[in-house]
Amino acid sequence: MNSTALPLIELGGVFFALGVLGRVAGKFGMSPIPLYLLGGLAFGTGGFVDLGEASEFSHIASEIGVVLLLLLLGLEYTAPELVSGLRRSWPAGLMDIALNAIPGAIVALLLGWGPVGALALAGVTYISSSGIAAKLLTDLGRLGNRETPVILSVLVFEDLTMAAYLPILTALLAGVGFWGGLQALVIALVVITLVLWVALRHGRIVSGVVHSEDREVFLLMLLGSALLVAGIAAALQVSAAVGAFMLGIAISGTTANSATKLLEPLRDLFAAMFFVVFGLNTDPRSIPPVLGWAVVLAVVTTGTKVATGWWAARREGIRRMGRARAGAGLVARGEFSIVIAGLTVASGAVEGELAALATAYVLLMAVIGPVAARAVEPSVRLVQARLA
Repeated sequence: MNSTALPLIELGGVFFALGVLGRVAGKFGMSPIPLYLLGGLAFGTGGFVDLGEASEFSHIASEIGVVLLLLLLGLEYTAPELVSGLRRSWPAGLMDIALNAIPGAIVALLLGWGPVGALALAGVTYISSSGIAAKLLTDLGRLGNRETPVILSVLVFEDLTMAAYLPILTALLAGVGFWGGLQALVIALVVITLVLWVALRHGRIVSGVVHSEDREVFLLMLLGSALLVAGIAAALQVSAAVGAFMLGIAISGTTANSATKLLEPLRDLFAAMFFVVFGLNTDPRSIPPVLGWAVVLAVVTTGTKVATGWWAARREGIRRMGRARAGAGLVARGEFSIVIAGLTVASGAVEGELAALATAYVLLMAVIGPVAARAVEPSVRLVQARLA
């Protein structure tokens, strides 16, 4: 058989299977992330079939997927929106950290994974899925609701927190110690401040550099600049994901809108590969021993996310129905949680069980989140009717 035949067959099978899984998810109105992870578990280490020939491309594709996920997330925000959102949401943001990061840290310490493992699992349980949340708001027709700015403000705070968190985690995973982590934090804060300043004052210049009326040239400029910035950020121990996110923030106006439309199909393709590759690298036989902990974390952090959204909406004077929708809209975990787990496991600094626990946890939360968001409205109405 030709040397390229088997890799092409494997990749073709993977892409076709992803399309089928995405169609199934769409029929049930759920995020495809859990199905992508399950697909990776089925065809990876310890699964039914080992996709060895296509592994090199899959690994690079998954890295590009992370870059595109964060780039498009940055494109959704303008610098003024980030600044105003941070000013409005910081009390709820601090409460969010306390309620949702601590459970993960406690479980990691109980499992004996040490301070670095505790920091990693804290991030996994803390960060909501912006992608799933945004899709739910669109699908459920809630973009114009009073509680939607509250949800978006909390998500903005979380994304900015990740911009500081990921460099620290990356530095500690590399074994540079406390001072190395502190140095990474300082660099990250300087970079964030610089990018926000450039975006506020000179966003048109950045947009002008990458913009082109020719779609092919525009795509090459966008993808090239994203990979360059991500690579430089990774070299500085600031995290490739954060570099891509910051570039997205710096691109503004009509250029950002055009870039989003152009890159969305690529993001969906490579992000799907990212989730599959994470599943491929997780042995499904390692999940049952940590499944109980995943369920405990899912139950606890569903409650704490709902409490976060409820409290944040209450501060804005929103009624009970809106508070419940705000809380449920923050429940889902997804892409960022897997990014954190992937960084941690790839470093070898923490037990491999963390990948299994993160996979099981995200599988649960990516299903619970959409279900909760859809079910909360009739549930609240029923409770209010009984109280009346």
